[in-house]
Amino acid sequence: MVQDPDFMKKLEDHMNKFKPEAAYFLPIDGYRPAAFIVNIDKNSQVPALVEPLFQWMGANVDAIPVMNYDDLKKGLSNR
Repeated sequence: MVQDPDFMKKLEDHMNKFKPEAAYFLPIDGYRPAAFIVNIDKNSQVPALVEPLFQWMGANVDAIPVMNYDDLKKGLSNR
């Protein structure tokens, strides 16, 4: 079980602040990763999103940009 008795409250507060479109929690290779799908407008928003996870969870965080099909079409038309 999670050692921090406030874990779920902190997680809920973080999710309420950043409003992920989706959140998934899964076991992989003995770890407990989570995947949050969050819409950001600019890269400068990333530190505010991930820093709390480093500080209170000690989490390893990967920020992976993704796009939908419409974004892909728009990006390819700007070449």
